[in-house]
Amino acid sequence: MTRLAALIRYDTAMATGVLALLGSGETAPGMTRVHRSLLARHPQVDAVTLDTPYAFQENVPQMTDKLVGYFDRSLHIAITPLHFARYDETSPLERIAFKQRVREATYVFAGPGSPSYALAQWRPLALVDDFTEALTHGAATLCFSSAAAATLGSFAPPVYEIYKVGAAPFWLEGLDLMSAVGLECVVIPHWDNHEGGTYDTSRCYLGERRLTVLEESLPDSTAILGVDEHTALILDAGDDTVTVTGRARGYWRRGGVTVILENGSTTPLPQLRDGSALTRLPPTSLGEPFSPLDAAQLAEVAARGGSEGLRALAQLTRLAQSAATEQLSPQPLVDRLLTLRDQARRSGDYAVADALRDALDEAGVDVRDSVTGSTWTLRTPLT
Repeated sequence: MTRLAALIRYDTAMATGVLALLGSGETAPGMTRVHRSLLARHPQVDAVTLDTPYAFQENVPQMTDKLVGYFDRSLHIAITPLHFARYDETSPLERIAFKQRVREATYVFAGPGSPSYALAQWRPLALVDDFTEALTHGAATLCFSSAAAATLGSFAPPVYEIYKVGAAPFWLEGLDLMSAVGLECVVIPHWDNHEGGTYDTSRCYLGERRLTVLEESLPDSTAILGVDEHTALILDAGDDTVTVTGRARGYWRRGGVTVILENGSTTPLPQLRDGSALTRLPPTSLGEPFSPLDAAQLAEVAARGGSEGLRALAQLTRLAQSAATEQLSPQPLVDRLLTLRDQARRSGDYAVADALRDALDEAGVDVRDSVTGSTWTLRTPLT
């Protein structure tokens, strides 16, 4: 779809709902307040979760139970799981019933798995029509994380095929739900991923180099919307704005120019559509380059605080988790993180201290505070 067509579709639709894009961490402690604020928009909540993105896996029941349990325990919401594994193995009646249930819901969630698998089932089902109806006329909240978020642009990255199988970079045709809010773009979650450690797994495991190759094949009018991990972009169609919340930032990139959507900011969507009044990175920069750091360097960055410090803290906790998984001692890393947290608390920077505790929790570290200081233990297995 061209940019003009996207704008025409947006003007005609007059969307009133909310589209929330989560970079990752949909059930992490730090994202609970994001879900809670989204759910608070609805006097009566009718929530459903779609299993299609991970329906090819052998542990589908366990993953669904984890999501249902999270909404029950952390949000006190009963969310209904909707099962749709394969388009070619369902009857016309089952397809219609699934589509109707999506249209009726006030809160629709879909998350991790494979973008290409989800698209293979949702596109022949024309599920984007139901998403659009829920967003425009139903005033619903659509919350998509990780793989599900990656399906929503005019094009979508086949992450597994490129990252795991080694296919040459290519785009899939996406659902193009983003055009319902007037944006012609692709969506890249896991923007700041550093799981690779010594090699680049940012940009949803594609890495900056491969994303640059992919970007060159996009139409000139198509942008890239990036979302950091444990971060949410809240696109309010009624207010025509995007708000950044959670841990880090969002990114709007087109024509070699990247615009940073800072944490806590609210940006009118028309500024993204026409590129006006936005703070930009230098034209030669395509975003934050990957530069692996060792633990000591990360600790120095973390000690400086700010958004860069939080990202360094997150990477340090991943290193601690990796050390525990490989039966190496994570004690030096975790002790250093607790020291940084204590420094943040003493200086009154409670936002950094809380974010650090959340990061430790996500790495499988239980922290106990007492009058004599903080102690920690590793959970088994790590989560």
